[in-house]
Amino acid sequence: MRDCLNHRAGFDRVLMTVAATFLTVSASSALAQDQVRSSAAELAIEAAIPRPEPANVPPPTASDIKLDTTATVQDPAKEPAKEPVKAEAAPAPDKVETKPSDVATTPATEAPKSETAKTEPAKTEPAKADTATTTPAAPAAPATAAAPAAEPVKAASSVPAADQPVADKLKDIIGAKTSRHFDRKNERAAIEKFYGARDFAPVWTQAGSLTAAAKGVIARLKDAASDGLNPADYPVPDFAAATTPDALADAELKLTASMFDYARQAQSGRMHWSQVSADILYPEHPVDPSEVLAKVTTAADASAALDSYNPPQKLYKELKAKLAELRGQGSGPVIEIADGPALKYTPAGKKQAEIVVEDPRVPQLRTKLGITENASDTRYDATVAEAVRKFQNSAELKATGILDDKTVKALNTPKRDKQIDVVLVNMERWRWLPRDLGAPSLGDAYVILNIPDYTLKVMQRGQQVWTTRVVTGKPGQHATPLLTETMKYITVNPTWNVPPSIVYNEYLPALQQDPTVLQRMGLKLEQNRDGSVHISQPPGEANALGRIRFNFPNKFLVYQHDTPDKNLFAREDRAFSHGCMRVQNPDQYASVLLNIAMPNEKYTPERVRSMYGKSEIDLKFPTPIPVNITYQTAFVDDGGKLQFRKDVYGRDATMINILKNSRGKDLENIVAHSQPSYSRPATTLPSGVAVANNGGGFGSSGPNFFERLFGAPTPPPAPVGRRPQRVFTR
Repeated sequence: MRDCLNHRAGFDRVLMTVAATFLTVSASSALAQDQVRSSAAELAIEAAIPRPEPANVPPPTASDIKLDTTATVQDPAKEPAKEPVKAEAAPAPDKVETKPSDVATTPATEAPKSETAKTEPAKTEPAKADTATTTPAAPAAPATAAAPAAEPVKAASSVPAADQPVADKLKDIIGAKTSRHFDRKNERAAIEKFYGARDFAPVWTQAGSLTAAAKGVIARLKDAASDGLNPADYPVPDFAAATTPDALADAELKLTASMFDYARQAQSGRMHWSQVSADILYPEHPVDPSEVLAKVTTAADASAALDSYNPPQKLYKELKAKLAELRGQGSGPVIEIADGPALKYTPAGKKQAEIVVEDPRVPQLRTKLGITENASDTRYDATVAEAVRKFQNSAELKATGILDDKTVKALNTPKRDKQIDVVLVNMERWRWLPRDLGAPSLGDAYVILNIPDYTLKVMQRGQQVWTTRVVTGKPGQHATPLLTETMKYITVNPTWNVPPSIVYNEYLPALQQDPTVLQRMGLKLEQNRDGSVHISQPPGEANALGRIRFNFPNKFLVYQHDTPDKNLFAREDRAFSHGCMRVQNPDQYASVLLNIAMPNEKYTPERVRSMYGKSEIDLKFPTPIPVNITYQTAFVDDGGKLQFRKDVYGRDATMINILKNSRGKDLENIVAHSQPSYSRPATTLPSGVAVANNGGGFGSSGPNFFERLFGAPTPPPAPVGRRPQRVFTR
């Protein structure tokens, strides 16, 4: 037993000696490594990497050495092998604060293990940590040395070497944000994004030469006059004279600016419609400069891409062709109509035969007026008389159809310049209209009404489906407004809610003279508790709206409707209403629209008339049909002839004056106009006036005029504990 203890004590002494010797050798090796590594570059690199702080632990003593090495050394040895790896991937000093002490005590016993290959990284990484953290002065030095190491490698420029100087100049100009080329915020933003994405490489030149896209854009800008625009508004820089990077960069941006101006004005017009009248309201459709840049610069044909911002409608393109013809007539022969007796055509009547006179001037007259049939015929027949009448109307003469001295003089007076001006302003008005006039889901169906021609057409799939005559508003304050809205429903047997303008300007003054006048006219007067007055006419055969009203809610409170007074449709000039549009054949019109909106219902004019009665019937369209009210004093008819109509509201004259006294881009500014009011002032009625009870509550003014016409929006649910409040559309 004593021998065993002696042997065990001897073994312990041997083991302690070996361990102490090994630790001494390891410490010397680590110190040598530190001395080798402690160069300035290595210290800078290692200082840039976060390392855990070393634990303040004293060196191991003999009492720290355990006899059972396999049980006490193996687990701590594995920890250092894992923890430094975590520190490399995602430094977290707070989680590994105590690990350096383990690293310092365990490598001595781990070296002879068979898993040496696995633990080698564990030996190296702690050594780096110790080195980096035991040199307190290191963090200051690596601060400057580490910066170059962290800077990413700059990608090679995609700009060709020949274009790099121009790209540099473009970058300077665009980066300054004070460019004189673009005065619109969205254009500046588009330029910054577009050129920034291409490293500011020029798009209109390559190595100083014009690209195909630039040639296409320049060609379109120089041909702006063919679309009724002014080429002087879109200056083209002289690239041939631009021989320096500064000049090329300046020309690059000038051409881009002119392209923006062309696209914007081709699409929306040189002047905003509010510059012309308060009775115009079309939807805005501005261009997106970023879209213009992307579309034109990537198109196979840049000229065609830029041209696409002009109106796509057939009637616009026909006017464009006629504009070219008018401008091309300057070098052609001038046809002069000789003086002579007045020529008159008399149609056959009940008691007289047709009277047709002959005159040698008639063949020239036929040519002058564009009559191709029987060009050599000397008879002043119905065809010639009708052409003369239309010319008289366009020349603002009395449309008699008689070739008199005034008409001959007008025919011989050069009208080319005035006709060109009229065509130009009509092309301008087409730019205000929506690009898609119809409803795509209904075969692009729409209604288009031309005020100066007093006609209404229903179009579908590019073809005329139906047409009729209309009566429009009187010139002045009752002019029919120009607008685009959607027809949502038809009312059969409508109530006529008399507009406030008629109530206060016409009917109330009449009541002062005759308190019974409204009763005799079949009108009902209501006075609300606030003193305001509303006058209406119940449905019926004598109703001012006739039997049908066509509703497209709008701020001007106008609509289309039937009328009991049919005789006005026979007149040539039909501007007689208070602003609404009277339709000659409303039952046919209703059936056409209903069959477009609800084709399975098979509506006929007879079915529509069968609904006539004393109660209002609303026929709602599942899909609304667009209604476009236009002002076309120049248009091409179905026979291909350019037609002119009287400027009944003076819109042409106003626009021509604006264009000839152009204020540049100021014309595109929106002019604020006063909005229509639906309010009704309190009124004191004379004695003897029959007043109906409207059933309104105390203080109620009743529904406003807009609501009586088109209905009010559904009010939102009232909060609990509060009285519901009526929502008014103002």
